[in-house]
Amino acid sequence: MMIKILLSGCCGRMGQAITIAAGLRENIFISEGFDINPGTATDYPVFSDINECNPRVDAVIDFSHPAAFGSVTAFCLKNRIPLVMATTGLSDDQISELEQMSEEIAVFRSSNMSIGVNLLIELSKKAAVFTEGLYDIEIVEKHHRNKIDAPSGTALSIADAVNESLESPKTPVYDRTNRREKRNSSEMGIHAVRGGSIVGEHSVIFAGNDEIIEIRHEALSRNIFAEGALEAALYISNFKTGLHSMSNMLDNK
Repeated sequence: MMIKILLSGCCGRMGQAITIAAGLRENIFISEGFDINPGTATDYPVFSDINECNPRVDAVIDFSHPAAFGSVTAFCLKNRIPLVMATTGLSDDQISELEQMSEEIAVFRSSNMSIGVNLLIELSKKAAVFTEGLYDIEIVEKHHRNKIDAPSGTALSIADAVNESLESPKTPVYDRTNRREKRNSSEMGIHAVRGGSIVGEHSVIFAGNDEIIEIRHEALSRNIFAEGALEAALYISNFKTGLHSMSNMLDNK
């Protein structure tokens, strides 16, 4: 079965990666693209106004910028199109809006589309349970110099998942520069590194007395996120409503 996709953010780096990945598949076809800054050559028409796009698609993949959130979500709601929201850096209000939208259309949201990253999250949850009260937990994420949000949405998702697994959740700490005191056992440090062309690296460190456990994932190219987004589109196109995640999709395999 072939599904048609409207790709939002098609002229960006991730948009181009998704376009290439889709071109190698027989079950997905990108029929149109939306980008507020069109310009990159594609095999499909690209519009700077999403309302000019044909709404007869099976899903919308949004891998753009939080600034485009309103126009993309309004288009999906109006035309009852399932949405894969892969854009990071969303505000709390925007995330809440997605939850409300899911009562009317199917919404797939993940802060990271990599299967490997989501496996890291599951392993970190288990490690947190076994080490609670004995190990300090720190999260370090690294990305390229052009990434706008810090810490990454994935790092925040890891922290949330770890806290959900603990009997006594940790308090996130993002900056210790103005503190002159020893580390509190109730905190969880989250650190962001920006530089060069680093695609994405996340580490969860469990530091105990005389030993360190580190769970780490490194993305070597954007292809892993592109493939994950396409799999999400295939998955979400089968639903009319509901809020879905990478965990739901993997459980459905």
